[in-house]
Amino acid sequence: MIHILILEDEIPAQKKLVRYLKEMKQSTHLVDYLESVADGIEFLSKHPKLDLIISDIELRDGNAFQIFDEIKLPCPIIFTTAYHEFWMQAFEGNGIAYLLKPFSLDKFQQAWDKFLFLSQKPANQSAWLEQIQQLMDSKGKTKPNFKTRITVPNARGTYFLEISQVIFFLAENGVVFAVDRAEKKHLLKETTLKQIEAFLDPKQFFRINRSEVINKDFVQATERYSKNSVAIKLSGLSRLLICSQNQTPDFLKWMEE
Repeated sequence: MIHILILEDEIPAQKKLVRYLKEMKQSTHLVDYLESVADGIEFLSKHPKLDLIISDIELRDGNAFQIFDEIKLPCPIIFTTAYHEFWMQAFEGNGIAYLLKPFSLDKFQQAWDKFLFLSQKPANQSAWLEQIQQLMDSKGKTKPNFKTRITVPNARGTYFLEISQVIFFLAENGVVFAVDRAEKKHLLKETTLKQIEAFLDPKQFFRINRSEVINKDFVQATERYSKNSVAIKLSGLSRLLICSQNQTPDFLKWMEE
């Protein structure tokens, strides 16, 4: 029996992984589905029995590598992501695939076969885990590369918007806007908030719900919205934004950092 943990914050992606795992010949047990960095750290700190982790990189509250900065790698990991970055070359070279979404069953099968190969040869697995741990350690010494301005396309070409002037990012009807201090909405080329979050400093920006990411510099006050959530007043914005119940505890903690 192969014990598997899935780190993925999108339900369709979770279902796809479950469907693919059922196509594999080996007997598997899904230990849990986790959607956030915080949940991942809490779960893995208890040292559960795991044979494999399948993990998205961008989770609900941050980057999955934050988990492995705090927790020693317990087993091989198959990473999945929508972003084509240097991690692809790093992990493919070490025997476990880095799957670029949307990936096919054939691609998943290749990753699964690599995992089985490592499982059958403990020496190979130990060497792989050591290499990935070194990669995590070196990553922690690298200064993150966050954007300070974004390109905004328009009918005449493009213009540039300073990220520090963005009150919040808004996703609606399949498009994403940057809203500035005058409440002007700038239509961006990115189509999801996940793409936006990938280049934002998480100390400065926070996703308060499924459709809004706010800038800490413009947070003026909060007020109770319901028993477990708050409404947020942003400087320059005429309306309040609602933080979801799930995100409210993390938002309040983030505001104090």
